[in-house]
Amino acid sequence: MLYSTDAILMFIEAATLGSFSAAARKLGKQQSTVSEAIANLEIDLGVILFDRSTRKPSLTEHGHALLIHAQQMLDANDRLSRAAQRLAGGLEAQLSFALSDTYQSDVFEKSLAQLEQRFPELHLECLIAEDDDAVALVQSGRVQMALVAAQSSYPADIGFDTIAEQSDIGLYASTAHPLAQAAHVTGAMLRQHRELSLNTYREETRAPAQGLHWSSSSYLILLEMTEQGFGWAALPRWIVKRFGAADLKQLQVHGWPRTIQVHLIWSRARGLGQAGTWLCNQFLATPA
Repeated sequence: MLYSTDAILMFIEAATLGSFSAAARKLGKQQSTVSEAIANLEIDLGVILFDRSTRKPSLTEHGHALLIHAQQMLDANDRLSRAAQRLAGGLEAQLSFALSDTYQSDVFEKSLAQLEQRFPELHLECLIAEDDDAVALVQSGRVQMALVAAQSSYPADIGFDTIAEQSDIGLYASTAHPLAQAAHVTGAMLRQHRELSLNTYREETRAPAQGLHWSSSSYLILLEMTEQGFGWAALPRWIVKRFGAADLKQLQVHGWPRTIQVHLIWSRARGLGQAGTWLCNQFLATPA
């Protein structure tokens, strides 16, 4: 059964202020209007909310019990109204974005905290995807934006910009791996051992691997493979520091480690909503 929001409000005010007349004055209504609304609410609920045997009506036991639920109902109605106003003002109901494991930053965590405070009704979804997989997710509309390791080119319908922060990637092997025993590792030495490399689900975009080779779409899986001694891998340094520092050794190879840029990408055709635009600006802002 649906109950009048006005009647619920009158019930709460009468219970809080201790009289129907005080509730009427606060709400700018006639006392008879408040009395009738509460009487009708009692009929709808099937319980007596107020004891009217005294000069001032007082809450019954049932009235005390239902007052809490009435307040919760009113609070929920307020949240519904605020959410509707935000959506009418351009706020998307859900914000989905993909995140590459090449990106790790305190800015991200701070941005999420601010996003939660600014858009409390927003449903947020974060997926992990790399390279072509992330681009495909944006193109399909599965996510509105993505943070990926910078690519040399993108499809025409993908917009992109470089974020202020960069990422470092190094070459690693297990501390027990033969390569870890060398003071300096050459390209020829690397080719003698299995490479563990990042790949995507869109295999048609990748050239066939040469030599000993295993791959995964996840840097964390590559890290586990490297820890177990299956080969060497290029890994984001922050991941190794956090999850594999004790078991992996960074190889001393000419040209490594490498600093890479990170791109924020989005669909030119779909654009971004209110929350997406705000988060985009947070990612692109220069760190203080």
